[in-house]
Amino acid sequence: MLSKEGQDPLTGAIIGAAIEVHKTLGPGLLESVYEDCLAVEFNERGFRFRRQLEIPVVYKGRPTDGLYRVDMLVEEQVVLELKAVEKTPPIHEAQLLTYLRVMEKRVGLLINCHTPYLRDSIVRRVL
Repeated sequence: MLSKEGQDPLTGAIIGAAIEVHKTLGPGLLESVYEDCLAVEFNERGFRFRRQLEIPVVYKGRPTDGLYRVDMLVEEQVVLELKAVEKTPPIHEAQLLTYLRVMEKRVGLLINCHTPYLRDSIVRRVL
């Protein structure tokens, strides 16, 4: 079910939690700080999530020694990539899409915390 903004309720709630963290902290901190505080916010809101999830790289059907490291997976459904950069280059969105594909997940959020208004720096992608 999608809200009138075109978001499902889960991504809307994740974005709400991220906005609360950003509103409290403001821009200019390290990505790891936002991730730590978002974990606190997720716990307060009763979300199930995993942080710094390691996903093995499989090449042509064979496992390699490489790993993808996903910032957060929320409710086993939404891949969340946090950034704290001045401008989000297209490669970060490509990274999110790759994570969605290799994890066989449908929805991902790319959130850049280094902005005055967090709502202006959220990308939602659906495969």
